[in-house]
Amino acid sequence: VERETDSGTETISIPSLPAVVTCDLRLNEPRYATLPNIMKAKKKKVDTLVAEEMGVDLSPHNQVIEVFEPPPRKEGIMVESVDQVL
Repeated sequence: VERETDSGTETISIPSLPAVVTCDLRLNEPRYATLPNIMKAKKKKVDTLVAEEMGVDLSPHNQVIEVFEPPPRKEGIMVESVDQVL
């Protein structure tokens, strides 16, 4: 993990998990695709993999016990002015 300090960037190794990692606003700087790269991407072959060949179990591991609607909301009241609310 890299973190910014006053003296620069510091790289930290996390030997045990779980760990809490946070990020700042500058993390997601968008990269804009150029026209030549868009044309190259259109021609590039996309590999399709089958989950069974990779040994991945796609069966659901959770079970829905109950689904219900929330209770209906109470009817609101009409006020003449903001002063009545305050």
